[in-house]
Amino acid sequence: MVSSAHPTAPRDPLFDAALDDLEHFAWRPELEVEQIPSPQRIAPHSAAVAADLSVDGRDAGSGRLVLLHDSSGNPAWDGTFRCVSYARADVDLEMVTDPLLAEVAWSWLTEALTTHGAAYTAASGTVTAVSSRCFGAMDGEPDRAEVEVRASWTMLLETRDDFVRHLRAWQDLLCTTAGLPPLADGVIPLAPKRAVR
Repeated sequence: MVSSAHPTAPRDPLFDAALDDLEHFAWRPELEVEQIPSPQRIAPHSAAVAADLSVDGRDAGSGRLVLLHDSSGNPAWDGTFRCVSYARADVDLEMVTDPLLAEVAWSWLTEALTTHGAAYTAASGTVTAVSSRCFGAMDGEPDRAEVEVRASWTMLLETRDDFVRHLRAWQDLLCTTAGLPPLADGVIPLAPKRAVR
Protein backbone atom coordinates (compact mmCIF):
# COMPACT_ATOMS: atom_id res chain seq x y z
CA MET A 1 0.00 0.00 0.00
CA VAL A 2 2.85 2.40 0.68
CA SER A 3 4.22 4.69 -1.98
CA SER A 4 7.78 5.81 -1.42
CA ALA A 5 9.09 8.73 -3.36
CA HIS A 6 12.44 8.12 -1.62
CA PRO A 7 12.60 4.38 -0.83
CA THR A 8 15.85 4.73 1.12
CA ALA A 9 14.50 7.52 3.36
CA PRO A 10 14.12 6.38 6.98
CA ARG A 11 10.64 5.89 8.32
CA ASP A 12 9.18 5.65 11.78
CA PRO A 13 7.86 2.19 12.81
CA LEU A 14 4.60 3.99 13.64
CA PHE A 15 4.18 4.63 9.91
CA ASP A 16 4.35 0.89 9.20
CA ALA A 17 1.81 0.31 11.98
CA ALA A 18 -0.43 3.00 10.45
CA LEU A 19 -0.24 1.27 7.06
CA ASP A 20 -1.34 -1.98 8.66
CA ASP A 21 -4.20 -0.21 10.43
CA LEU A 22 -5.26 1.49 7.19
CA GLU A 23 -5.34 -1.86 5.38
CA HIS A 24 -7.29 -3.72 8.07
CA PHE A 25 -9.57 -1.05 9.52
CA ALA A 26 -13.20 -2.22 10.02
CA TRP A 27 -15.07 0.41 8.01
CA ARG A 28 -18.79 0.99 8.45
CA PRO A 29 -20.89 -1.11 6.05
CA GLU A 30 -22.07 2.03 4.23
CA LEU A 31 -18.48 2.74 3.14
CA GLU A 32 -16.67 1.10 0.23
CA VAL A 33 -12.96 1.87 0.65
CA GLU A 34 -10.14 1.09 -1.73
CA GLN A 35 -6.46 1.89 -2.08
CA ILE A 36 -5.55 4.56 -4.62
CA PRO A 37 -2.19 5.91 -5.81
CA SER A 38 -0.69 8.36 -3.34
CA PRO A 39 1.24 11.56 -4.10
CA GLN A 40 4.93 11.08 -4.89
CA ARG A 41 6.42 14.52 -4.31
CA ILE A 42 4.88 15.77 -1.08
CA ALA A 43 6.63 13.38 1.33
CA PRO A 44 9.15 10.53 1.22
CA HIS A 45 6.44 8.03 2.21
CA SER A 46 2.68 8.08 1.65
CA ALA A 47 -0.45 5.98 1.30
CA ALA A 48 -3.98 6.84 0.19
CA VAL A 49 -7.51 5.48 0.12
CA ALA A 50 -10.75 6.58 -1.53
CA ALA A 51 -14.20 5.98 -0.06
CA ASP A 52 -17.72 5.93 -1.51
CA LEU A 53 -20.62 6.23 0.89
CA SER A 54 -23.95 4.60 0.00
CA VAL A 55 -27.20 4.93 1.96
CA ASP A 56 -30.24 2.88 0.93
CA GLY A 57 -28.63 2.10 -2.41
CA ARG A 58 -27.94 5.70 -3.38
CA ASP A 59 -24.64 7.52 -3.62
CA ALA A 60 -24.50 9.71 -0.52
CA GLY A 61 -20.92 11.01 -0.62
CA SER A 62 -17.27 10.31 -1.23
CA GLY A 63 -13.87 11.10 0.15
CA ARG A 64 -10.14 10.56 0.02
CA LEU A 65 -7.56 10.26 2.78
CA VAL A 66 -3.82 10.58 2.24
CA LEU A 67 -1.29 9.66 4.90
CA LEU A 68 2.07 11.43 4.56
CA HIS A 69 5.26 10.70 6.48
CA ASP A 70 8.61 12.46 6.59
CA SER A 71 10.84 11.25 9.44
CA SER A 72 12.92 14.42 9.10
CA GLY A 73 9.90 16.53 9.87
CA ASN A 74 8.32 19.23 7.78
CA PRO A 75 8.19 22.83 9.02
CA ALA A 76 4.85 23.38 7.28
CA TRP A 77 3.37 20.40 9.13
CA ASP A 78 4.91 21.00 12.55
CA GLY A 79 5.51 17.26 12.75
CA THR A 80 6.37 14.07 10.85
CA PHE A 81 2.89 12.64 10.05
CA ARG A 82 0.24 14.52 8.07
CA CYS A 83 -3.29 13.60 6.99
CA VAL A 84 -4.83 15.20 3.91
CA SER A 85 -8.57 14.72 3.59
CA TYR A 86 -11.37 15.40 1.15
CA ALA A 87 -15.05 14.74 1.94
CA ARG A 88 -18.00 15.56 -0.34
CA ALA A 89 -21.73 14.93 -0.08
CA ASP A 90 -25.02 16.07 -1.56
CA VAL A 91 -27.06 18.12 0.91
CA ASP A 92 -30.46 19.82 1.08
CA LEU A 93 -30.70 23.00 -0.99
CA GLU A 94 -31.57 24.98 2.13
CA MET A 95 -28.27 24.04 3.78
CA VAL A 96 -26.07 25.86 1.26
CA THR A 97 -27.84 29.14 1.97
CA ASP A 98 -27.09 28.93 5.70
CA PRO A 99 -24.35 31.48 6.48
CA LEU A 100 -23.07 29.26 9.30
CA LEU A 101 -22.65 26.16 7.16
CA ALA A 102 -18.89 26.62 6.65
CA GLU A 103 -18.21 26.92 10.38
CA VAL A 104 -20.49 24.00 11.18
CA ALA A 105 -18.92 21.79 8.49
CA TRP A 106 -15.42 22.58 9.77
CA SER A 107 -16.56 21.64 13.28
CA TRP A 108 -17.54 18.19 11.93
CA LEU A 109 -13.83 17.49 11.52
CA THR A 110 -12.54 19.06 14.73
CA GLU A 111 -15.29 17.51 16.84
CA ALA A 112 -14.69 14.07 15.30
CA LEU A 113 -10.97 14.32 16.11
CA THR A 114 -11.74 15.43 19.67
CA THR A 115 -14.44 12.79 20.19
CA HIS A 116 -12.05 9.98 19.25
CA GLY A 117 -9.11 11.40 21.20
CA ALA A 118 -7.09 11.87 17.99
CA ALA A 119 -4.33 14.27 19.01
CA TYR A 120 -3.45 16.76 16.28
CA THR A 121 -2.01 20.16 15.51
CA ALA A 122 -1.69 22.59 12.58
CA ALA A 123 -5.12 21.88 11.10
CA SER A 124 -6.09 23.84 7.99
CA GLY A 125 -8.62 23.58 5.21
CA THR A 126 -11.59 24.93 3.32
CA VAL A 127 -15.33 24.34 3.22
CA THR A 128 -17.15 24.86 -0.07
CA ALA A 129 -20.93 24.81 -0.50
CA VAL A 130 -22.48 25.09 -3.96
CA SER A 131 -25.87 24.73 -5.57
CA SER A 132 -26.57 23.86 -9.20
CA ARG A 133 -29.61 24.48 -11.40
CA CYS A 134 -29.94 22.87 -14.83
CA PHE A 135 -31.07 24.63 -18.00
CA GLY A 136 -31.72 23.85 -21.66
CA ALA A 137 -31.69 20.16 -22.50
CA MET A 138 -31.06 19.41 -18.82
CA ASP A 139 -34.00 21.51 -17.61
CA GLY A 140 -35.82 18.51 -16.16
CA GLU A 141 -32.96 17.59 -13.83
CA PRO A 142 -33.54 18.47 -10.16
CA ASP A 143 -31.58 21.25 -8.49
CA ARG A 144 -28.57 19.99 -6.54
CA ALA A 145 -26.47 21.20 -3.65
CA GLU A 146 -23.30 19.82 -2.17
CA VAL A 147 -20.80 20.54 0.54
CA GLU A 148 -17.10 19.76 0.32
CA VAL A 149 -14.63 19.75 3.20
CA ARG A 150 -10.93 19.79 2.31
CA ALA A 151 -8.61 19.59 5.29
CA SER A 152 -5.19 18.58 6.49
CA TRP A 153 -3.80 18.13 9.97
CA THR A 154 -0.66 16.85 11.66
CA MET A 155 -1.22 13.68 13.63
CA LEU A 156 0.55 13.44 16.97
CA LEU A 157 1.26 9.71 17.04
CA GLU A 158 2.86 8.12 20.08
CA THR A 159 1.44 4.60 20.14
CA ARG A 160 0.17 2.12 17.58
CA ASP A 161 -3.45 2.82 18.51
CA ASP A 162 -3.21 6.54 17.82
CA PHE A 163 -3.64 6.32 14.03
CA VAL A 164 -6.84 4.29 14.42
CA ARG A 165 -8.31 7.25 16.30
CA HIS A 166 -7.70 9.42 13.23
CA LEU A 167 -9.29 6.81 10.95
CA ARG A 168 -12.39 6.76 13.16
CA ALA A 169 -12.54 10.56 13.08
CA TRP A 170 -12.22 10.64 9.28
CA GLN A 171 -14.94 8.02 8.95
CA ASP A 172 -17.20 10.19 11.14
CA LEU A 173 -16.42 13.24 9.01
CA LEU A 174 -17.51 11.39 5.84
CA CYS A 175 -20.70 10.15 7.45
CA THR A 176 -21.62 13.46 9.07
CA THR A 177 -21.04 15.35 5.82
CA ALA A 178 -23.55 13.01 4.16
CA GLY A 179 -26.05 13.36 7.02
CA LEU A 180 -25.41 9.90 8.45
CA PRO A 181 -25.02 9.94 12.25
CA PRO A 182 -21.75 8.60 13.68
CA LEU A 183 -21.79 5.24 15.42
CA ALA A 184 -22.22 5.49 19.17
CA ASP A 185 -19.15 4.82 21.31
CA GLY A 186 -18.46 1.12 21.61
CA VAL A 187 -20.71 0.17 18.67
CA ILE A 188 -18.96 -2.01 16.11
CA PRO A 189 -20.30 -2.43 12.55
CA LEU A 190 -22.22 -5.70 12.13
CA ALA A 191 -21.00 -6.19 8.58
CA PRO A 192 -17.99 -8.48 8.12
CA LYS A 193 -14.65 -6.77 8.54
CA ARG A 194 -13.65 -5.38 5.14
CA ALA A 195 -10.06 -4.72 4.37
CA VAL A 196 -9.00 -2.05 1.93
CA ARG A 197 -8.98 -3.42 -1.62
